[in-house]
Amino acid sequence: MKLKTILAVVGISATTAILSVWGFGEFVKSKYAGTQEPGKLPVNYAGFFDRKGNAESTLDFTQACKAATPAVVHIKTRTKAKQVSNNLPKKSNPFGDLFGGDDPFGDFFGNSGPRMIPEQRASGSGVIISEDGYIVTNNHVVDGADEINITLPNKKSYKATVVGTDPSSDIAVVKIDAKGLPYLVYGNSDESKLGQWVLAIGYPLNLDVTVTAGIISAKARNIGINDRQSQTPVESFIQTDAAVNRGNSGGALINTTGELIGINAAIASETGSYAGYSYAIPVNIVKKVVNDIIKFGTVQRAFIGISYPREGLSDDDKKKEGIKDGDGVYVMDVPESGAAKAAGIKKGDFITKINGTSVNSGPEMVEQVARYKPGDKISVTFLRDGKENTVNLVLKNKINTTTVVKTETAFDKLGADFENVDKKVATANEISGGVVVKKIKEGVIKNSRMQESFVITAVNGTEVKNVEELKAALSNVRGTAYFDGIYPGYTESYRYPVKLDDE
Repeated sequence: MKLKTILAVVGISATTAILSVWGFGEFVKSKYAGTQEPGKLPVNYAGFFDRKGNAESTLDFTQACKAATPAVVHIKTRTKAKQVSNNLPKKSNPFGDLFGGDDPFGDFFGNSGPRMIPEQRASGSGVIISEDGYIVTNNHVVDGADEINITLPNKKSYKATVVGTDPSSDIAVVKIDAKGLPYLVYGNSDESKLGQWVLAIGYPLNLDVTVTAGIISAKARNIGINDRQSQTPVESFIQTDAAVNRGNSGGALINTTGELIGINAAIASETGSYAGYSYAIPVNIVKKVVNDIIKFGTVQRAFIGISYPREGLSDDDKKKEGIKDGDGVYVMDVPESGAAKAAGIKKGDFITKINGTSVNSGPEMVEQVARYKPGDKISVTFLRDGKENTVNLVLKNKINTTTVVKTETAFDKLGADFENVDKKVATANEISGGVVVKKIKEGVIKNSRMQESFVITAVNGTEVKNVEELKAALSNVRGTAYFDGIYPGYTESYRYPVKLDDE
C-alpha cells in the first residue's frame, strides 16, 4: 500500500512539473513573440560561427597589406608646356558661308594671337603585375603625358614607357626596365561578394603608399564615366566604400588574402573628394585587356552585335515600344553582318545568360563579353515570347570579322592623304613649312571640322614642317591631339582637336 502511495505521489509530482515547464514555456513564447531569442541562430547562419560561438575568421589585414603594398607604385606624369595659336579676326573665315552666322570655330580658339598652355603635372598609382616590370594603371592617369615616372615603395625611381592603352575600359600598361620585382597575384573578381572586406592601396593626395578598408557594396555598376574617352565604353565596376581620393586612380583593390581583384578607377562625389563610394575595374576584365595589349599591342575587343539600352528601360519606354516585361538585356536592334544576326537573335529578345552566367543588365553582359576575343565561340541564352532559347555565337570585332586587329599608329588613324606644303605657298602665307591635308578618307579627321586644303603647322604645340615631322609629332600622342594651321589665302589660324581613339 505504501509503495502504491509513493508511486502515485511521484507520478503526480512529475506530471505537475512537466505541465509547469510547458506552461512557462508557452507564457515565454507569448511574451516574446516576434522578437529574437538571444543566443539562438536561424538556419541561414549555419556554419558561419564555430562551436565556441566565434566567427570562423578574424579581421586581420596585416598579412594582406604586407604582401600587396610592395607591388603598388606611385606614378607621376609631366606634360610639357605648349604654345598654341588662336584665331585672328573672324571676318576671313573661309567657311562662314557654309555654316552661316557666327564663326562656328570660335569656341575652340578664343582671342587672336598665340597663347601658352603651362606645363602640367599629375599623380596616380599603378600595380606591378610581373617581375620584369609590367605595370597596370588607368588610361586617364597616363593619357597625353610626355614623361612618366614610377616610384616604388622602396623609393627607387624609374622612367616608364607606355606599352598600350584601352580608353574603353580605362586601362593602360606601362613598362619599366627592372627585374626581380614584387608583383600582385591575380584573384577572381567573379568570386567577390557583397559585404566582402576589401582593401584599396594607392597614393592619394600625393601621400606615401596608403591602405584603406571597406566592403563591396555593389557589383556591375555603370556610372558613365568612360563615355568621356571612348565611344564603346566597358563599365561593370565593383563598388566599395573603401576610401579613395585623387591619386588612388590605377591603384589596387585586393581581398583579405592579398589577391588583386580590381583596379581603382573612380569615385562618386560632387566635390571631387571621397564621399562614400569608389569604383574598381574587375580584375577579370583587367587580365584580358593587359594580355591583349602585351601580346597584340591593342585590345582584341569582341562584340555580340546588338544594340541595347544602357540605362535600362523605364515603364513609359516599355509601354511606348510595346515591350513586355522580361529578365535580362533587351535587344533593341540587330545590325546586319553582326554575330547576333548570324546566330538568329532578333529585336525584342531578352538576353539572359552568357556561357551559362546570368546577366540582368547591360554592364553585366558587357563584363562577360569583354573577357573574350573575336573568333571565340560562346553560348547566348535569350527569352523570346516567354520561351528560353540557347544558341552558339561566334564573336566578331568592330568591323564584323574574326581576324586579329593590328595596332594602328596615331598617324594611321588620321585617315587622310598628306603632302608637304609647296614652298611658294609657305612663303606667301608667312609660314616656314607645313603639311597639306589633300584628301580626307575614313578616319578620325573625318569626325572633326578640319577641311581639305588645311595646312598643319603644329601638333600639340610641336612645330611641323613636313610629313615626317608630322609622324614624329604624333608618335607619343594619345587621347586628343590638337592640330594648328592655316587655310592658304586667309589670315586666320585654326586649331582643331582630333580624338585619336577611334572606337
